[in-house]
Amino acid sequence: MAQLLEQIRMWAEQLVSAMGYVGIALLMFLENIFPPIPSEVIMPFAGSLVSKGELNFVGALAAGTVGALFGVVAIYYIGIAISHDRAKQWFDRYGQYFLLSEDDFNQAMDKFDRHGPIMVLVGRLMPAIRSLISLPAGLNGMGLVKFLVYTAIGTTIWNLILLGAGFYLGSNWEQVLQFVDTYETVFWVILGLVVAYYIFRRVKAQSGSSSDYA
Repeated sequence: MAQLLEQIRMWAEQLVSAMGYVGIALLMFLENIFPPIPSEVIMPFAGSLVSKGELNFVGALAAGTVGALFGVVAIYYIGIAISHDRAKQWFDRYGQYFLLSEDDFNQAMDKFDRHGPIMVLVGRLMPAIRSLISLPAGLNGMGLVKFLVYTAIGTTIWNLILLGAGFYLGSNWEQVLQFVDTYETVFWVILGLVVAYYIFRRVKAQSGSSSDYA
């Protein structure tokens, strides 16, 4: 797996070097469809090229953001195609195997109704969730324009951080990967604790319900 990721990284660098802005846009599009292509390689490397005068900062930022937007729209429409009702039926039939229920789905969609735009914006700054946040937006029928506006804001912030770091570090842009790895590790640890707490609460609640009937 590590070897595959290294090959993807080298291929991404070669594509950006050869195709410039088009390469950045294409890779950021693919990054949202195929997450193993990492934005934390694409944008910092582009930033290093900007520092050498081979690319323009604004152009690289725009290319990365536009490419990413095309990618998330594809996932958004997958959510539209699945539809709210089909997802609800799936949770009703299979959710129990994941300690989830139709009520959990309804509550999640209610929260998305109230806080969807902010959830999309913040989600674009989180590992893994960056692409997946587009799915509930489509499932919930969030308006395309609203979805694109908040996605563009979150994506631009993420790309700006990575591009700026690559520009600042120049030929040492790979140091960005160490900071991103730390950020992702902290994120996954926190997420793991939240999931563990949720499972504990759900199992405890189900145990309590079972004892009431005993």
